Amino acid sequence: MEAPTFLGMLLPSIPPYVSYSWLAIIFLIIVSLIVRGKLSLIPSGIQNVMEVILEFLSSQARDAVGSKYAKTFIPLLGTLFLYILTCNLFGLIPGFESPTGNLNTNAAMAVPVFFIYQFYGFKVHGIKYLEHFLGPIRSIYAIPFMAFMFIVEWISHLARPVTLSVRLFGNMMSKHLLLMVLGVLTPLLVPTLVLILGTAVSFIQAYIFMILTAAYIGGAVEESH
Repeated sequence: MEAPTFLGMLLPSIPPYVSYSWLAIIFLIIVSLIVRGKLSLIPSGIQNVMEVILEFLSSQARDAVGSKYAKTFIPLLGTLFLYILTCNLFGLIPGFESPTGNLNTNAAMAVPVFFIYQFYGFKVHGIKYLEHFLGPIRSIYAIPFMAFMFIVEWISHLARPVTLSVRLFGNMMSKHLLLMVLGVLTPLLVPTLVLILGTAVSFIQAYIFMILTAAYIGGAVEESH
């Protein structure tokens, strides 16, 4: 039986993954307001950190989505990265729970990502967006092959929300279990290991979710071949 979490005791009727999701949202809003209220031409402190993160996300967006659409999707990619990172790091705080350790939280991000990049695919290319699903061979003699590729491609796309959700869930759960094992085997070293290993995994998984989202968007808005 799992030990009750801090918010679980305060809000027993609300699932922990929901209450900690709210907490992550509130935390990010407060940080954003603080940074906005103290903007300076010479950045320092938290503004400096946020500018480094923004520059990193901008470079990743340009590489994955392209310079033409990078600015359009930086808010989405930045929100996903910061939100997932915050949720992941909650799991390192005693008495807290990581919302991304629950499939419901991850699906709530992965499903909108699917619809967003499909929407922009049609918005940019119109009905020609469907050519992305027909494979590399375009010929009247290849209609059976094109029909087969169309089905395979759509199955692949429909699986993307599932893989995004399960990948993040699996890694967060494995991180939690690994840290529990390390806490039993090496109780004296676990504080350092938790900070190093847990923080690294949290950053990596937030980055993977974000960069895969950028890659899906980039594939949707690029010209079909």
